[in-house]
Amino acid sequence: MAEDDSYRIERDSLGEVRVPKQALYGAQTQRAVENFHISGLKPWPVFITSVVLIKKSAAIVNADLGLLPTDYAEAIEQAADEILNGMWLDQFVVDPFQAGAGTSHNMNANEVLANRANQILGKECIHPNDHVNMAQSTNDVIPTTIRIGCLLRLNELTDALENLYTALRQKADEFNTVLKSGRTHLQDAVPVTLGQEFGAYADAILKDTDRIRRSADTLSELGIGGTAVGSGLNAHPDYHRKMIAILGELTGIKFRTSENLFERMQSMADMADFSSAMRTTALSLIRIANDFRLLSSGPGTGLDELHLPALQPGSSIMPGKVNPVMAEMLDMAMFHVIGCDTTVGLASQAGQLELNVMMPVIAHNLFEMMQIMIGSINAFSEKCVKGSQANSEKAAHWLDQNAIIVTVLNPLIGYAAGAALVKEAVEKKVPIRRLAHEKAGAGLLKRLDNGQPVSPAEIDHAFSDLLRMTQGGFVR
Repeated sequence: MAEDDSYRIERDSLGEVRVPKQALYGAQTQRAVENFHISGLKPWPVFITSVVLIKKSAAIVNADLGLLPTDYAEAIEQAADEILNGMWLDQFVVDPFQAGAGTSHNMNANEVLANRANQILGKECIHPNDHVNMAQSTNDVIPTTIRIGCLLRLNELTDALENLYTALRQKADEFNTVLKSGRTHLQDAVPVTLGQEFGAYADAILKDTDRIRRSADTLSELGIGGTAVGSGLNAHPDYHRKMIAILGELTGIKFRTSENLFERMQSMADMADFSSAMRTTALSLIRIANDFRLLSSGPGTGLDELHLPALQPGSSIMPGKVNPVMAEMLDMAMFHVIGCDTTVGLASQAGQLELNVMMPVIAHNLFEMMQIMIGSINAFSEKCVKGSQANSEKAAHWLDQNAIIVTVLNPLIGYAAGAALVKEAVEKKVPIRRLAHEKAGAGLLKRLDNGQPVSPAEIDHAFSDLLRMTQGGFVR
């Protein structure tokens, strides 16, 4: 039988492994591919970038400390730069659902860098464990990778939120004089402007953005250098400090050293906190998206106070139907984000003693949350918010039907008399303003302060400028 020349034989501590001949990864990665054929997913690109940045930094630091030959370090750095520039990404092949802690992820990176560095040098001299992984352990590399990865995409996320804030704020200004019925409990309430509703949406997003930034700050304290359990075994005493400095130079991010490397490896609380901040933002976005859906409902049988851009036909059977597709998309995206946060929370509490072995699924879900939030928020801002238009006529129509605007008369006639007017207006199906005017003309409405009859002119004055009702205070 002819030999299969599509594979090469590699060896690890468990024995021989057949590895695809052209693969840059090696035996341990191949074992992971065979053992964890689970989801068909691969590491997020930012995960690859982060772990390769750590390997490059380690090569620089270990060479500077005199522990790694300069030519070895330079070859590892060159291989790392190739990956950072988009080469060899197809060599990172381990499913996110894998053995605990992320050893397979770590070794995938170690093997790819070692094999590529050996190609650069033209000889087999660099070992994935002894050289690429020098002064490291999966146990400090992977939590550091997660923290760096989140911070690498932080600006993309906050930029998306800030763009949404700006779009909502611009619409708040544009809709500032569009008077409409307020609604509480989905029932008629006193007037608001559409601009006030949009201004509240905008400020909610602004607060969510600040919340995400605050939670991200704790991610900048790194535990690289703790090696296996946090003690720093096999790492130079200056390694941790130097790694923080080099990683900062390579990324432009201001990282901090840690006074307790054990904590940085045991605890995923900062990751859970960051995830939770994204979850809270997702809740805000769901609420806003659902308001967009409600305000644009109809148009013939719904509120129809807001017109959204018509992006695509809404039905395969009903001609002319147009749906609020971007708001629906945002809902679904944020439901997924909340599911990811649940996974992060469960995985964060599942660590024992010196290590959390659930880190691969924490990494996958945090990066997925960020990707989905960035994409969906940008799409919602550009294709929905910016093109939305107020339907002033329909808003005025519903406000005219709203008996609860009688609230403006409370200081004049009192709550009980106002409630009686509302009941009668609803029963007779007449506008509250007309009924109040008629009652005053008949001398049936009395002033709350002195019991004297209220004149029709006083009623007309109270209702003359409903926009004043949106500014608070008394109408005299």
